[in-house]
Amino acid sequence: MTQHTVRAYDEELALLSSKINQMGGIAEAMLVDAIDALVRNDVPKARLVVDRDVQIDLLQQDIEEMAVSLIARRQPMAIDLRRIMGSIRIATDIERIGDLVKNIGKRTSSAEDRFTGNRSLAGIQHMAHLVLQQIKTVLDAFAQNKPDLARHVWLHDGDIDQLNNSLFRELLTYMMEDPRSITFSTHLLFIAKNIERAGDHATNIAETVYFIETGQQLSGPRPKGDASALAFTPSME
Repeated sequence: MTQHTVRAYDEELALLSSKINQMGGIAEAMLVDAIDALVRNDVPKARLVVDRDVQIDLLQQDIEEMAVSLIARRQPMAIDLRRIMGSIRIATDIERIGDLVKNIGKRTSSAEDRFTGNRSLAGIQHMAHLVLQQIKTVLDAFAQNKPDLARHVWLHDGDIDQLNNSLFRELLTYMMEDPRSITFSTHLLFIAKNIERAGDHATNIAETVYFIETGQQLSGPRPKGDASALAFTPSME
């Protein structure tokens, strides 16, 4: 009976982790599709990205309910408790990533000016690629119980911030030189900021994974880029 109980408990923990990975996989796919829709001016694809966000919301709800049930029934301790509580935090961060990516899809599908051919798109794509790698890596750290991998993500958060600041200056220059570019440059500023904030949530996940595995917080301030673009902080839509 004891072995059966332990095996059932392990299976429940494995299912919880599986749902986190599933949720993260959807967020990754949404980001890839959102940037592809932006670059290709594919409005139907952008709208599908927006619609897919509901899958992430439902999975977050499942994870929270399952975690609460596990705590109530199993009374976990030590690393098991950290993993269950951490799963709730990670699910929240993934849900926020989904919201940010959904905003990119909304902006792509509703913008009156098309982005095709804009020189800043290459920078947007590069930053999205970096964030996607951060998300993939931190989810691997969670699935493989690797705190050092999580710390690696945490240490490189500043790379994305620096790229966002560079794009901010570039787009601001375009708007000053050519007032006709103001509308689409503003859209791209919001898109870039959404991508950068998705990177921040990946870093949040890294901190959670590190704490789950070690019981310790990552020490010191997060490595950040310069603060030239901090004044441009769009609210969630």
